[in-house]
Amino acid sequence: MTTLYLQMTDKLSAHWRAHNNAYPQKFVLSPAMRDEYVRCLQLITIPGERDMSVTKHMGVRIEIDEASPGVMVAADGSEVALQ
Repeated sequence: MTTLYLQMTDKLSAHWRAHNNAYPQKFVLSPAMRDEYVRCLQLITIPGERDMSVTKHMGVRIEIDEASPGVMVAADGSEVALQ
């Protein structure tokens, strides 16, 4: 099963390819998705080496919104579902 971390990375890579390496505006996650993201980070990092405050994913800002289904907001403002 693909983790949220990998889904976000895949969407970001696709965005780069489609938009001449431009960064998307942001990721918008629900609080539950943020918690899943943090769990993913804990699995792939050495304890103490990563700040778990979760403000960016590979340089892209992460915003938390209770009502979000989990999206990446592309450079042009369009929303791409993460799942």
